[in-house]
Formats: sequence, structure tokens, C-alpha cells
Amino acid sequence: MSAISRLAIGALALSFALPAAAQTKIDFFFPVPVEGKLAREMTRLVKSYNESQKEVEVTAVYTGGYDDTKLKAQAAAKAGKPPAVVLMSANFNVDLKLSGDIQSLEPMLKADGTTRDAFLADFWPALHANAMVDGELYSVPFHNSTPLLYYNVDHFKEAGLDPAKPPRTWAELVDAAKKLTKRDGDKVERYGFTMPAGYDYLGWLMEALTLSNGGRYFNEEYGGEVYYDTASMLGAARFLEDLIFKHKVMAQGVVEAGGVSTSFFAGKASMMLLSTGSLSFIRENMKAPYEVAFVPKNVRNAVPIGGASLVMFNGQSEDSKKAGWKFIKWLSSADTLGGWSRFTGYFSPRKSAYDTAEMKAFIAKNPDTKVALEQLPYAKPWFATYQTVAVRKALEDEIQAMMNGKKKPDVALKDAQKKADELMRPYVEQTALKLPR
Repeated sequence: MSAISRLAIGALALSFALPAAAQTKIDFFFPVPVEGKLAREMTRLVKSYNESQKEVEVTAVYTGGYDDTKLKAQAAAKAGKPPAVVLMSANFNVDLKLSGDIQSLEPMLKADGTTRDAFLADFWPALHANAMVDGELYSVPFHNSTPLLYYNVDHFKEAGLDPAKPPRTWAELVDAAKKLTKRDGDKVERYGFTMPAGYDYLGWLMEALTLSNGGRYFNEEYGGEVYYDTASMLGAARFLEDLIFKHKVMAQGVVEAGGVSTSFFAGKASMMLLSTGSLSFIRENMKAPYEVAFVPKNVRNAVPIGGASLVMFNGQSEDSKKAGWKFIKWLSSADTLGGWSRFTGYFSPRKSAYDTAEMKAFIAKNPDTKVALEQLPYAKPWFATYQTVAVRKALEDEIQAMMNGKKKPDVALKDAQKKADELMRPYVEQTALKLPR
């Protein structure tokens, strides 16, 4: 046997002796907070990723709504099995960073030879604030939204309103809602306006109304301050109360998002505030013609950013960190985000996703997609504090009581502020300056 033959046989034997590189397995928790077939589509995306490479195997775990996902991810971490990657409500980052649950993504950027500014350059500027905590990147925007005003075109025409001129102000919204509301004696057959008032949604929409009234919902630079008992939020709460009890163009009580869209589909409501993330669901299920518009303003055009971002939980091995970061980069690529945007109605956080031929053709066919993008110059950060969920619910409980006729706006907001301050006190006491006396 020649020396070359012996070398070839030896090399072949060595190749059989070496084990294949071990595949890193990671868990990915994800919520589906709006209607539609999003869970199945996300599962399909993860399957596509797993089949596209051999180094990482991702197990997709559907975890319910945003609040549920936070609780389940933290419970898994406490049990010693933290998920590598979580699609988390974009306004939980401050709370999760303060509790030590999530890790900074700065080391991953450094390992890739890039910087935070360079990485974020392709993401819409309005999204940057919710992606960072204390000047460091803690999340990667995945899908984002703003509230939109949806309205029934046929109802507008029937009421003598021009569908090409939707309400731009609170006063115009009230006027249009009065004309759109239909009554048969004391019975309301159709309300002019509706909006979700369940947990999470109500806090977001109260931020939208407060911002459009010239106010601030919270201190964007400090996790221990909210501005519930303020003139700007009082104006927003009174506007909501008047829609229900004075103008009687909105149903009394708390209606969840599903009930709001159902009323809109059935022609029982002519206008509604709902997320951009519901756009595809509305498009698929609304039989009558509809349009979307900016959230009406009182003092200024302003809306909060909504949606979810990709975070990495602490407690991972180095291999798991690398695998999680690799998955995040694939999931947040322009192609993946563009496809997800077209499927869901969320706008893509990456600007470059709109440069593709597929997205240009989609927008040409579905011009309602552009409205959220046109609202982006007026977008503000999403409410984020210490104990975000509990602090948000302190307001939502009180506004729900107001919507049920059990409290007046001024009392509701004073009580909400008191509860929120109590919840944030540990953080405030920890960070308060100890001034010399």
C-alpha cells in the first residue's frame, strides 16, 4: 500500500472518530397579544430558522399575553431554567434590568466588532429609547405599533361625513361620534366610538390620550416617577368620561380588545382606537370598507410606541448566549421583519425592510400600512418604570372604575397616583439623594 493510500485511509478513519459538533439547544418564549394567526406563524418562522442551519436548535414556547410572558419567563429563571431569548413587551426592560433578569447586549455588539449606535442606525429613532436602559442596549426591537383610529367608511357616508377627512382633534371626534351614533329610543343600536379598556391596552391608550393632551405619562429618565395626578392626564380622563356619560357615544364599562373589534366588524361601532398590530386581522375580517387615521389630538399629535422586543435572560452558558444572539440577529433581519410586518400589521422596526420589492408592492396594495409610519415622527417612548405592570394597573383599576361610573376622574387619578407612589417607593428610597442636613 502506498504512503498516499495509508494517509487517505487514516484521514477517513479520523473523520469517523471525531464526533459532530454539538448543537446548542435554546428556549424562545413568545407572546401573541393581538388577534390573528400569529402563534402559528411564529412557530413556522422558528422551524424555518432551525432548518436553515445546524448549530442552533430553538424550541418555541407560546406564553400568552405580554404580562403572562413576563411572569412565565421570570418563573423559569427562578427555577434555574431561564429562556435564552424572550419576545418581551418593549416597556418591561427597565423593570427587568432592575430585577437583574436580563443581560446587556453590549458584549455581543463588541464581539461582533460593532457599536450600539451603528447597530441601531437601521432602526426607527422612535424605538431607541425603549431598547436601552441607562445608556446600554438591552433589547432588539422586533415588532412595533402605535394606536390608530379605525373607521367605517359606509357609516361616515351615511352620517354625511367625508371619509377622506377623519377626525383630527378631540372636538372633531366628538362631533363625528355624535353623528355616527344611532339610537332607537333609549336603545343604542350603534356607538360612534369604542376602545379597549382591559389591562395593558387601557394603560397604553391612556398614555396616548395624555400625550395628545400635551402631557407626559412618566419620567423617561427615571424609573420611580409617573404623572397620573396631573392636569394633562385629568383632561384625558375627563374626555373619556364625557364620551361615555355626557355625549353617550361610547358604551359604559370595560370592553376587551376582542369585543371592540367584534363590534366594529358587526357595524355596532363606527370608530375605534386599536393597535397597528391588529391591522392584518381587521383587513382579513372587516367586510365593509374601512380606513385608518392618526389618533386625534387635543394639544398636539403624539402617540406611544407599543410592541415587543427581543431580550436575553441572565443565567445562560456562553454557548447559549452565542446561540441566542445568533437567533436574535436572524429574527431581527430586514427580511424576517418585513415578512412578519406584512403578516401581522405591526410595522417593521428596521427602516431597510421598506426598501425591498416585496414591501413596496405590499404597501402599494395596502396603503393603510403607511399611516403608522407617518405617525412615527410624533411617537414617544412606551411607559416603563420600576414594577411596570403593577404601577400600570394602579391607573387602569381607577380608570376602569371611572368608566363604570363608580368614580370621578379627579378622585380616580389621585388614588392611582397614591397607589403608584407606594409601589415605587422601594426604588425611590434606594435612589433618592441623601442630602447633608
